[in-house]
Amino acid sequence: MNTYDYKGQVAVVTGGAQGIGLAVVERLLEGGATVAIWDLDAQALAAAQQHLAGKGQVAVYQTNIADLASVQQAHQQTVSEWGPIAILVNSAGIAGANAPVVDYPAAEWNRVMDVNLNGTFHVNQEVVKGMIASGYGRVVNVASIAGKEGNPNASAYSASKAAVIALTKSLGKETAGLNIAVNAITPAAAKTKIFEQMAQQHIDYMLSKIPRGRFVLVNEIAAMVAWLVSEENSFTTGAVFDLSGGRATY
Repeated sequence: MNTYDYKGQVAVVTGGAQGIGLAVVERLLEGGATVAIWDLDAQALAAAQQHLAGKGQVAVYQTNIADLASVQQAHQQTVSEWGPIAILVNSAGIAGANAPVVDYPAAEWNRVMDVNLNGTFHVNQEVVKGMIASGYGRVVNVASIAGKEGNPNASAYSASKAAVIALTKSLGKETAGLNIAVNAITPAAAKTKIFEQMAQQHIDYMLSKIPRGRFVLVNEIAAMVAWLVSEENSFTTGAVFDLSGGRATY
């Protein structure tokens, strides 16, 4: 396993109390980072804090990324208590309901967009301001293969993740002249609690599309993120890294 040195760096991981986010948190702690977890689920935050005890410096902040004021408060507290943020991994997201476009509830569409797209915008905007001021930053936005391929009966999720890819490309170009790298990853589905939001038929469909014949492991995702947020990633920005097990066609 490759190891990277994050000593002296403060990292923020949204949705870091479970699933992909938690795997990323553990990988960053192994490299010596101080990690702030921003997550809405208070119970999951408490469990994560207990799970991570003794593994490094961890702070938890109950944060609703869909609410800009909540993000601003978490950012202010994190910087005040730990210092400037050098690493951001935006992993928080929801799957939303499974339904055809013609039947998709407008309220559910807006809920998915508020978290997956608007939340990513809020977090990137707030944290990258500080990175610009300090002259250094590494950002990874967790999108999805659905953002490339467009999964049937998951239009809100697919569209929100496609928008995250575009947002990442725009921000990566805007900060390319600085020592800031902004990239996205597009993993296939991983067996996390997000599966609880999906119909079994949809889960079966996703698996059938993966040439590897299995779902991606959260540790495999964290391994790619580990390099993307390291100082070694000094050139690549505004890019999309595939973790689809061969599914992606571009």
